[in-house]
Amino acid sequence: MDCSRILYFGIMMMIIYCERSLSENVGNLLLDYYKERCPMVEEIVQRQVQIAVLKDPRMAASLLRLHFHDCFVMGCDASVLLDSFEGMVSEKQAAPNLNSLRGFQVIDEIKCILEEACPRTVSCADVLAIAARDSVALRGGPWWNVYLGRKDSLKASFNGANQFIPTPNSSLETLIANFKVQGLDIGDLVALSGSHTMGKARCVSFRQRIYERNPEESLEYYHHSDRTKIFRRVLRSICPQSGRDNAIAPLDYKTPTRFDNHYYHNIVEGKGLLQSDNVLVSQDYGGEIRKHVWGYAKDQEYFFESFANSMIKMGNINVLTGEEGEVRKSCRFVN
Repeated sequence: MDCSRILYFGIMMMIIYCERSLSENVGNLLLDYYKERCPMVEEIVQRQVQIAVLKDPRMAASLLRLHFHDCFVMGCDASVLLDSFEGMVSEKQAAPNLNSLRGFQVIDEIKCILEEACPRTVSCADVLAIAARDSVALRGGPWWNVYLGRKDSLKASFNGANQFIPTPNSSLETLIANFKVQGLDIGDLVALSGSHTMGKARCVSFRQRIYERNPEESLEYYHHSDRTKIFRRVLRSICPQSGRDNAIAPLDYKTPTRFDNHYYHNIVEGKGLLQSDNVLVSQDYGGEIRKHVWGYAKDQEYFFESFANSMIKMGNINVLTGEEGEVRKSCRFVN
């Protein structure tokens, strides 16, 4: 008997097993969590997201944003979907979400179909995670494995939504702190900011950015000061100093409905719509974040890979699993 061959075979089997385990598990979440109880879950979600985005291309960005705003409060637990009820104030009423978040009806429709196919099985939190991935992929962005098994929260946090969701006028220091609280680093900050490559924002979100004097725009890394001034004038035509709060402009003026790396091209030129976009360059005095920005601007595949990895990481923030939380029958109310 050749013991060395047996030992080699045993080691290789252990490596294959470990690699497989790593690919099928992230934290307490599993890749095939619904394999036995609801094998069609991802197909059902994808189909409904396709229908919603076909009707309204902007919905892709809205569904992605729902997942962000959910995870940044108490974790990825679908607390953002709860309506106000019996003294509990909904996160939908918080300043970053009020008259801003969209897509709730789409999630309701997906959940209704899932309840018919697999009653009390698929959590609303998992629906949000899958819908975010499919929204990105449908607009030309990366596809990644969504690890599943999240449970839904039993409460919402109005105060948490006001405290932890980054605002459109945040400084770079504040953004870094917001992400650090969630266990996300500056690499995640720059990659996930790339979600602003699609979608639109309301005038009230970018008014401060276009009317307050910003001396940083004259610094050496903004090479097109005249074009920046023209860009600002265009935005001012959309958004006056007072009124028209709900007028909208694309977050990425070059390819507003496509998920690509043009967002990074924009902020290198000082043409990010939101102040929180432009500070990634203008307030990065050490240059580390700017290196990420330039890297993503030059290499879309590098951005896609980084974005997918950061989305998986974000999707694992403070998840409820096992006996924690519940699987809601309606995403708007606890059972």
